[in-house]
Amino acid sequence: MRLGIRLAACAIVTVAATAACPPAAADATDAFAAVRDAYLDGLARYYPVTGTQLGDHRYDDRVDDVSTAGRAAQRAWLAELKQRLDGIDSASLDVAEQTDAELLAHELAAGLWQLDELETWAWDPLYYNALGGSALYSLMAREFAPLPDRLSAATARLNALPRFFADTRAALQPARVPAIHAETALAQHRGIMGLVDALIAPSIDVLDDAAAAALRTAIETARAAAAEHETWLRDELLPNAAGDFRLGAERYNTKLQFALNAGIEAPVVRRMAEQEYQRVRAEMYTVAREIYSSRYPGTLFPDSPSDAYKQAIIRAALEVAYADSPSRDGVVAAARESLQTTTDFVTANNLVRVPDAPLEIILMPEFQRGIALAYCDSPGALDKGLATYYAVSPIPDDWTAEQTAGFLREYNRRSIHNLTVHEAMPGHYLQLAHANEYPSVLRAVLQSGPFIEGWAVYAEHVMVDAGYYDNDPLMRLVQLKWYLRAVINAILDQAVHVDGLDRDAGMQLLIEGGFQEEREAAGKWVRAQLTSAQLSTYFVGYQQHAALRREIEALDGTAFDLRRYHDSVLSYGSPPVRYVRERLLAERE
Repeated sequence: MRLGIRLAACAIVTVAATAACPPAAADATDAFAAVRDAYLDGLARYYPVTGTQLGDHRYDDRVDDVSTAGRAAQRAWLAELKQRLDGIDSASLDVAEQTDAELLAHELAAGLWQLDELETWAWDPLYYNALGGSALYSLMAREFAPLPDRLSAATARLNALPRFFADTRAALQPARVPAIHAETALAQHRGIMGLVDALIAPSIDVLDDAAAAALRTAIETARAAAAEHETWLRDELLPNAAGDFRLGAERYNTKLQFALNAGIEAPVVRRMAEQEYQRVRAEMYTVAREIYSSRYPGTLFPDSPSDAYKQAIIRAALEVAYADSPSRDGVVAAARESLQTTTDFVTANNLVRVPDAPLEIILMPEFQRGIALAYCDSPGALDKGLATYYAVSPIPDDWTAEQTAGFLREYNRRSIHNLTVHEAMPGHYLQLAHANEYPSVLRAVLQSGPFIEGWAVYAEHVMVDAGYYDNDPLMRLVQLKWYLRAVINAILDQAVHVDGLDRDAGMQLLIEGGFQEEREAAGKWVRAQLTSAQLSTYFVGYQQHAALRREIEALDGTAFDLRRYHDSVLSYGSPPVRYVRERLLAERE
């Protein structure tokens, strides 16, 4: 780690004054390297659970300090780094360092805003659920170290849970906690100890007697603390949760700016999404007409169909796809099958380089259920050679036959193929495997949500455009429905948190506007309440990727090569798309 910053003719000055006397080029590089290293070092110290996830295992025996003192220490650290970074003349850095410096500045500002303005720590119990669950899951899910070593770290973290839960209760202010957050936190909480029963307790026998005894004691200590916390969630937090889940225009717009890092204001995103909503639905009608005509030859379609007529034709065509659905217990098996098919297609059509990185399909851990059906969990940037997990949530046991049938219509076989394209091949898994090859660890840590989610949506388009699923128009229609979902996500996100959209109107938009089944729409309505800004990253990110592709295609003309383009886009890590655009354009000067 390089800590020294040479001040040259500036003589003795305070850190705050260094901006008035920027370092020379070599000094700026050294200064930035010191700040970068301090950030990467402190990230694991101040956020140990994040450190484990990233592959920095120095603090695997600790859980984040969520006390008032812990937050104060985090804030002081972020503010110090921001002050040091502000004092560096970024123009003296090379292009890659300039990008990393801008990304770090953005991240530090976002962290301070989260602590000081958004104050998630005071009103969102899901933040603490994620920390508590990830503290254990991140130790046991991947074999980054011998099992006894990971169990030793788990013992320490289990012993830390009573203090963690107590600090959580002290931090949360029930009057500010939205009821939907309290309900979801209570439902998820049991999953934390479920991880112990599933991943930790069965491995005790690998330990020697002393270590095994210590782990058993830690489990019982944690179990008692978790039970106490569950009682508090049920009897204290839930009855008194009176907060508003809506952020309001100002906070939403600020959070969206941090999430997108694209200089696009919320009203602009809304207008773009509403225009795209109309265009995509029109394209769906065109494809649905083709499907309907093939099943009912001779059908005469009106020259100027009404909206109700278009809706009926699209729904009739989608019914054909819904008829081909897996069984209740066959969703994960269908995902596995689609993974092989998508991988073979990407390779055969030379769409993009397929990394040699392990990928496994798993059941989603219980503590992470309730927000999305599936996600991609890639290993941290510092953990090399470990598996990526494509996690799929099982159908809840308490769902009725009607709810299950609706879910399986939504996640018919073609939808599962599209889901696999998005989450795995050539979506998140492939893109993040490329990103982890980028030499800058900081770049890998400071990932752009719009780049990542936008690429996954873009991948859906690429596969269908290339003829995936034998150029099946039903596959095209299902993919368009999925893209319409991304468009509606951006509309719903803003309509909920800024405009006060209620559940009835939200469900109408999702079911009638987006052709979603009731369970899918209900889940998305819950997600829109529990999250903010993230739902917009899919649409905005896709628009940026699609615009960049069009621009480079126009510049390259007949020399454009899709495989080379994709490999190049993915070679810069996961920064905001505008940074990749700058590099691709520079290559063509």
